[in-house]
Amino acid sequence: MELGYFAMPSHPPECGLKEGHDWDLQTLRWLDELGYQEAWIGEHHTAPWEPHPSPDLLIAQALLQTKNIRIGPGGFLLPYHHPAELANRVAVLDHLSNGRLNFGVAASGLPSDWAMFNVDGMSGQNRDMTREALEIILKMWTDPAPWTHKGKYWTVTKPDTMFDFLKPHIKPLQAPHPPIGVAGLSKNSDTLKLAGERGFIPMSLNLNPAYVGSHWESVEAGAAKTGRKPSRKDWRMVREVFVADTDEEAWKLSTGDMMGRMMGEYFLPLLGHFGFKDYLKASPDVPDSDVTVEYCARHNWIIGSPATVTEKIEKIYEEVGGFGVLLVFGFDYKHKPEAWHNSLRLLKQEVLPRLKHLDASIGRAA
Repeated sequence: MELGYFAMPSHPPECGLKEGHDWDLQTLRWLDELGYQEAWIGEHHTAPWEPHPSPDLLIAQALLQTKNIRIGPGGFLLPYHHPAELANRVAVLDHLSNGRLNFGVAASGLPSDWAMFNVDGMSGQNRDMTREALEIILKMWTDPAPWTHKGKYWTVTKPDTMFDFLKPHIKPLQAPHPPIGVAGLSKNSDTLKLAGERGFIPMSLNLNPAYVGSHWESVEAGAAKTGRKPSRKDWRMVREVFVADTDEEAWKLSTGDMMGRMMGEYFLPLLGHFGFKDYLKASPDVPDSDVTVEYCARHNWIIGSPATVTEKIEKIYEEVGGFGVLLVFGFDYKHKPEAWHNSLRLLKQEVLPRLKHLDASIGRAA
């Protein structure tokens, strides 16, 4: 099993934009020093608790301040970008990364973002735009011949050489392109089926493990369409994690601090508005009113001493049938930086060595 990081990035609404940006950079430097494999940075436009509309700005700076960690958007919201422009921008970012870039894509799930960009998310337009945009981006990178794509949402031309020397020339450093990751939330997730179908990296967001177990079925269903054999080693699992020297300290630093505040003030109310609290329940008959910060901490979060956290990860691993990379869900602990750094350190140095026996290529089905 490997370790990575998934940042929305999350900051409380009173946090200054640069202040939050600087915290994210500090965390990425720590992750690199500690030997984490990868980090993914989200894009949002209208959520004060998720205040980063341009992950590539953070990624470009982070690449200069790190040496080994792979970094990528998690992901670019494809309905809000012209595909040709984004293809060129991501290709250049791949060169700046010296091949350390991952390319995460997403369809966007915030109604306030849909409204800003006049996208009809209720009808699934955002998902249709995402599929079309990704098709164009991949064609920009892999099809050298001149072509014109006339789609439902975009018309894009890759022109032939003009005036002897003007021509499309920007391609990613990694051939044929950086690894592509997609995140899934719902049961029978379309995006995770797409991951299976195209061989992309599947990422399951931070929901109840029993619920997330169904996500691999979506990956396999997509893979069956194209005759692929997906590997559980590629499956990323996003979880809330806090490791401390004792269970009591970990509980206090998580539920009683920024993890609890973000969940209570933002994430739980947001999921409640969408009717998505079911995704957090250990059992379907649990009333919505019982899904509190403490409930999530007990049933979904991976918090505690190194021994307790090891046990919880093993349990989730068994429940879902095996996965390859645990992505720590990022929070803003700039008021207690040593506690967050210690949690990341303990996870890498104390917990991970105890999980060496878990082999995602085998999983539960073997």
